[in-house]
Amino acid sequence: MKKIFLLAFVAIILFSFGCATKDYVKLQIDPLEERISQLESLVTEAKEQSQEAMKTAKDCRDSAEAAADRAEATFKKAETAAERARKAFELHQAK
Repeated sequence: MKKIFLLAFVAIILFSFGCATKDYVKLQIDPLEERISQLESLVTEAKEQSQEAMKTAKDCRDSAEAAADRAEATFKKAETAAERARKAFELHQAK
């Protein structure tokens, strides 16, 4: 009789711990679900902002490259004009 009582007591103790009801689990998960949703929206927003920043940076790079090309072309024109002016000066001095 004592063995049966002892086994029943041990069984009750073992089965009383670790059981979670659906309501308890829902109560524990709901705040996490809300936080995860907020984090997902923040990640999406950060991703969109980084894509915008990348596009802006690429546009700026393209503008800078175009400006550099224009500056180089202008420099070559100025160099050619200076060479012509030097030759004209030399011809004028030779006369």
